[in-house]
Amino acid sequence: MTGPESEGPLLRRAVCPGSFDPITNGHLDIIARASALYDVVHVVVMINQSKKGLFTVDERIELIREVTAEFGNVQVEAYHGLLVDYCKQRDIPAIVKGLRAVSDFDYELQMAQMNNGLSGVETLFIPTSPTYSFLSSSLVKEVANWGGDISHLVPPVVLEALTERLGKD
Repeated sequence: MTGPESEGPLLRRAVCPGSFDPITNGHLDIIARASALYDVVHVVVMINQSKKGLFTVDERIELIREVTAEFGNVQVEAYHGLLVDYCKQRDIPAIVKGLRAVSDFDYELQMAQMNNGLSGVETLFIPTSPTYSFLSSSLVKEVANWGGDISHLVPPVVLEALTERLGKD
């Protein structure tokens, strides 16, 4: 398969958006599965000016790059604006989202329909592994802040960064 304006094969590309503050094993599971389905996966740290993150956007990007390096087909960057604009600017036809529970589906379906209506971008829902169905960055930060063991919830480099940031030993 080749594109009319390219001399090589068309790459199947998708985007995995999120705040990733910090990236968890649940996020990593979805990114890994997306990287097996697509030639290039763009992991995009969406910037929300109204939210104060524990980690800066640059720190989140660096952590994501470290933990996704093994996949070889993941690109990481930040974006401020509508996700569909990011997709249009880069000619990315698909968004990959993980679903943890039915409550996620209600919200994500509305977003998927809005995104498709605005730009024609499709959304692929991947059910989260049962191991991580309860997991969120907010919950990880809260447990870590109280000194709980989160070593099985985040990659080692993220655990180290969280421990350092929160001053926990």
